[in-house]
Amino acid sequence: MDWEQMTQTLAEINTVSVTVRLVLSVVLGGCIGIERGRKGRPAGFRTHMLVCLGSALAMMTNQYVFQMFHTSDLVRLGAQVISGIGFLGAGTIIVTGRHQVRGLTTAAGLWATACMGLAIGIGFYSAAILSAVAILFVSSILHQLDEYVLSKSKVMEVYVEFSQIGHVSGFIEAMREENIRVAEIEMTKVSAASDSAVAAVMTLRSDRKRDHADMLAMVGRVEGVNFAERI
Repeated sequence: MDWEQMTQTLAEINTVSVTVRLVLSVVLGGCIGIERGRKGRPAGFRTHMLVCLGSALAMMTNQYVFQMFHTSDLVRLGAQVISGIGFLGAGTIIVTGRHQVRGLTTAAGLWATACMGLAIGIGFYSAAILSAVAILFVSSILHQLDEYVLSKSKVMEVYVEFSQIGHVSGFIEAMREENIRVAEIEMTKVSAASDSAVAAVMTLRSDRKRDHADMLAMVGRVEGVNFAERI
């Protein structure tokens, strides 16, 4: 079988192309899932693998119906996958009791993995493989760059618990002395297990770029602060 015949075989729905597409979806989806799983995310190895596999199967089924019965829209099932994956992605996004939003990257990764599965399912192999490389690059390499840039910015959002409500004004004054302005403040409830009287979510704006770890340590040293965390 020459290259042209192989290309034609892989483009159509047959035993060879179905096997190649399913194996490729499992491998590429698993690679992305491993990266998420290593970081302890709720959607890991098996979830990404199944999302990619299911998306590929949906597109192959659509192509099979069109090829066998010469009817149906080739992108109908794919469109349903794109909208349906949103429900699964939403399940990975949580808002913690301290107003931290977690899981957005995992949800976006699931959506991208589903799109990659659709590309595999229709036989767009080159785009699927390149997109897998791109997704892994964004999830791992650019994650480190993003963390570095954010840690050096002038703006930081923090969750702070105070022992008494009167310490809030003292905290604002202490920040002002360090040339840090409390741009926004939202009072919130503390958990029942905490011994703090009040909590607040704040946006701190510095006059210059500072390391966020140093800023957080500075916040923790202010009188009346029981707990401080970057969000």
